[in-house]
Amino acid sequence: MATFLYRLGRWAFVRRRLVTFLWVAVLAVGGVLAAKAPAAPDDGFAMPGTDAQKAFDLMNERFPGGHADGASARLVFVAPSGQKITAGPNQQAVERTVDELVHAEQVTAAVSPYKAGAVSKDGTTAYATVSYSAKAGELSKGATDALEQAARHGRDAGLNVEVGGNALMAKPDAGGSSEAIGMALSAVVLVITFGSLVAAGLPLLTAIVGVGLGMALITALGSTLGLSGTTGTLAMMLGLAVGIDYAVFIVSRYRAELTEGRTPQEAAGRAVGTAGSAVVFAGLTVVIALAGLSVVGIPILAKMGMAAAGTVVIAVLVALTLVPALLGFLGRKVLPRKARKAGGDPARAAAKENGGARWARFVLRRPLAVLLGGVIGLGVLAAPALDLRLGLPGDEAKPTSTTQRRAYDLLSEGFGPGFNGPLTVLVDAKGVADPKAAADAVSKKLAALSGVVTVAPPIFNKAGDTALLNAIPATGPSEAETKDIVHVIRGDAAALKSATGATVLVSGTTAMNIDVSQKLTDALLPYLAVVVGLAVLLLLVVFRSVSVPLKAALGFLLSVAAALGAVVAVFQWGWLADLIGVEQTGPVMSMMPIFMIGVVFGLAMDYEVFLVTRIREAFVHGEEPDQAIVTGFRHNARVVTAAAFIMIAVFAGFIGMSEPMIKMMGLGLATAVAFDAFVVRMTIVPAVLALLGRRAWWLPRRLDRLVPDVDVEGSKLQTLAPEPAPPRESVTV
Repeated sequence: MATFLYRLGRWAFVRRRLVTFLWVAVLAVGGVLAAKAPAAPDDGFAMPGTDAQKAFDLMNERFPGGHADGASARLVFVAPSGQKITAGPNQQAVERTVDELVHAEQVTAAVSPYKAGAVSKDGTTAYATVSYSAKAGELSKGATDALEQAARHGRDAGLNVEVGGNALMAKPDAGGSSEAIGMALSAVVLVITFGSLVAAGLPLLTAIVGVGLGMALITALGSTLGLSGTTGTLAMMLGLAVGIDYAVFIVSRYRAELTEGRTPQEAAGRAVGTAGSAVVFAGLTVVIALAGLSVVGIPILAKMGMAAAGTVVIAVLVALTLVPALLGFLGRKVLPRKARKAGGDPARAAAKENGGARWARFVLRRPLAVLLGGVIGLGVLAAPALDLRLGLPGDEAKPTSTTQRRAYDLLSEGFGPGFNGPLTVLVDAKGVADPKAAADAVSKKLAALSGVVTVAPPIFNKAGDTALLNAIPATGPSEAETKDIVHVIRGDAAALKSATGATVLVSGTTAMNIDVSQKLTDALLPYLAVVVGLAVLLLLVVFRSVSVPLKAALGFLLSVAAALGAVVAVFQWGWLADLIGVEQTGPVMSMMPIFMIGVVFGLAMDYEVFLVTRIREAFVHGEEPDQAIVTGFRHNARVVTAAAFIMIAVFAGFIGMSEPMIKMMGLGLATAVAFDAFVVRMTIVPAVLALLGRRAWWLPRRLDRLVPDVDVEGSKLQTLAPEPAPPRESVTV
């Protein structure tokens, strides 16, 4: 592989105008196709196979036109202090506010609290339910403006009015300030790392090209493959991350080859032949992690994973072709001015000591102590993860500055905490002799359950064979007790079917969240086994070693466990919560462990491959194991550190966002990258390699015959004479 990539790098360097033109042309075609593509489809967060989804589908079938998946809003009205919401002037103000919404855009129903009996026992609080034909996040501006205006009119009348539900839910921004801040921070880190504006700008430029093409293709193929706008969120984030990383490693190796006295063309070929091989296999590990999201069983996650995997493949191709082509235009300009004037001195370049080499020597002097310190430290940080509770936080986790959170609190005070998470129980009595009696029997059973406060009268469909019951639990939607009630109802479903002949299903937002959490929890171990197992096999081929891939996988698990421990300590236990603006503790987002594994695994294997391939390269070329570690760190520790700092800065930027789930993702990903890059890859990895010595590269004889030699370290390039270049384009020096 190294020889093929070497020739590819030289070809791209020489034919730089052709290669650059082809990439620009492909990007332009992708942009045109994206511009002409039909609108992206709805995400449709489906959970195939779950009870909540079955009930949801049956509701849409039996209650046509009911818009079971439509947005909804709850206008919560609280009377002024010392007054009742049922008092004449207050009631009139409430009625006027609700009447404003009856004929508003996309509204299917707006029910007065006085007709629905939605007034608290103490008479101070009432709520009106507004239903919409459009889904949450897809309401028109006219619909949301009308809702906000009605709430304002209620406040003008002297009432305390807040809006709950999902009607005012904002669509997530797939690209904006976070990406801009990330690019700016990346530029600063790259300038410090390379000491050259030209060298710093090249990775940013090629990353933008790769992400731009990836997003254009996702948009162009959206209607054909069912890829929505949200699908591209992960693709943009990871595409930017690996796009910068891969270009940085190619440029870094190119600069190293120049300082060793090689011509720009030869340096480009060797950079792509060596660092490019590492890029290929690092990209494959990321693709494995992202494609593995398909095993989770959630369609939108599978689509996000495959779209992001495609963007990573584009990033690899950009690094192998466009980067050397642009290097052809820049020549020696990627070096700092002082280095360009000094020229290449191979002996001086090889002997130069830097921070990476000094750190490696420090680890080599006391490898056991460093290893134990790193493992024990990560183990202590991971301890809180033993208390990990998963869920999907709702309005209760939002900042108190939001109207949704204030509405949640007012409903909890007026009607009890369970009122914010009602359980929708569907009674399928089709074919039953007396559907009403069946629904009444289920209602009585629900009312008798411990932890259920009230059960609303059944609502039948037009055919009279299906009923909906609303059961209000005593506890909030994210509480463990509410989850237990759902399990009890489902556990009693068989007995109820025997007694009444009706099928009982539990749905609603609360039940759906419980099912999502359970499905993600059940999929965690299979996903981890598939991703880590395939990656270990791939790394076995790359390093031709048994211990190195196992060490890489175990180190990754340590860093992810420590990061989850940090997330639990902050968001579940409340440690340092005030420092980052977390106002309400609760369960960790259900998707967090799988999402963290998918993203961090790819970045962790990037750092592993880039660092350890340089160590193996030095070992294969004749250096002793300890000296090979020093050589690897001398050349690659600086760029691995830079890559990690870029990702930490980008992810940490999300901690300042107001949305708690975004904060959680930012903290989890930033700490995971920090632990993996600096504790695992830069500390534990050299300590383990030092303790193992030559045994680190041991491979059983039978496996040695079976495993293909991909020559990722570029040993065959040592005997390869430089090929003459076609004299078509002069090299810029």
